[in-house]
Amino acid sequence: MIKDWEAGRHKPRDPYRLLYCRAFDLDENELFGAESTSRTEPEDDVLRREFLGASVATVGIAAIPVPFESLPQGRRVNDELVVSLRKRIARLRRIDDYLGGAETYPLYAAELERTSTLVNEASYTEKTGRALLSVVSEQAQQAGWAAFDAGWAKRARQLFKKSLSAATDAGDTALLANSLAFLAYQKVSYGSPGIREADASCRVAERGTPPAVRALLLERAAWAYASEGQRYQVEVERALEEAGRALEESSGEPNPDWALWVDRLELQIMTGRCWVALNQPVKAIAVLEDALSKYEDTHARDKSLYMTWLSEAYLDAGEIERASAVMSQSLSLSVDVASIRPRQRAGAVLERLEDHRSLPSVTELFDRMATPSSCSAIPSTEPTHRQSM
Repeated sequence: MIKDWEAGRHKPRDPYRLLYCRAFDLDENELFGAESTSRTEPEDDVLRREFLGASVATVGIAAIPVPFESLPQGRRVNDELVVSLRKRIARLRRIDDYLGGAETYPLYAAELERTSTLVNEASYTEKTGRALLSVVSEQAQQAGWAAFDAGWAKRARQLFKKSLSAATDAGDTALLANSLAFLAYQKVSYGSPGIREADASCRVAERGTPPAVRALLLERAAWAYASEGQRYQVEVERALEEAGRALEESSGEPNPDWALWVDRLELQIMTGRCWVALNQPVKAIAVLEDALSKYEDTHARDKSLYMTWLSEAYLDAGEIERASAVMSQSLSLSVDVASIRPRQRAGAVLERLEDHRSLPSVTELFDRMATPSSCSAIPSTEPTHRQSM
């Protein structure tokens, strides 16, 4: 029955729908989708299929006690609980360093659902309510990022907008700005201009916004500009320079956990990607080679993704042998990673390498691609439009 469900030949009915929802601890609409949802959208089919596999993979993690799991309905929530929720988000966020979005999404979505229920059913002061809404915004961003990483564009966009709304109600300008930056990043990734949202994210961030947050917003703004071509090179360079200065600043306010991953190494990676987009491969190669030499293979998804940019830079520079060698390394890292982004980027670079199949290294690369072991962990029913990340 599950196999037929995955293939779209069977729709579970009661009591199985209820049993599946209980087994995965998910809302019925999340697991099965609204009845009116068109089955022509590939992301919905993939989402159902990945819920089954990924929920099993994360069941051990999901068993971590939830701070408010035993909270009686209507009980008053205090700041101590909010602190516990933030610590839990920080712990669970680390999973994203090692697993792809198709594996982490069910967990992050369940966390968001629990906190949203708490906001609706518990009682609290106005101050605590704003803090809870900030948690909802942060959780929605995390779940949205996982959905984006898995290739579920519609769900990701919904979650980024939910995050934007919650951050606005909470008065949390840092999370509000980051929600706009996520929306810009997603638009750029699917070939649409994201400059308007990226600029808005930088304007929203107040002067007192923590340095790591400003650096994150600025580097994403640089990427939005770079994706529009060489006519925006001045804006790209300015944004990258400002991001670098922000990282050098010290602030009395601690950087939020969700922005701590932004450091000099990440800025190097983004700088190299921008140079590739601006068709300056020599600059890109120098920056990306140095940054990737310091990048741990344990971060397989990110490193494999970033190596596709280095491979493209070598292609632009006419160094085909090096381009195919780097792409081979990228493919090795991306095997069994439940993320669609390295696969889509690899597809774009491999399409260009097709013109050089007469070279032994390129022929060997394509021969290897034909073997099942080199396939990605994500099903082949991802959205048809190609990402440019």
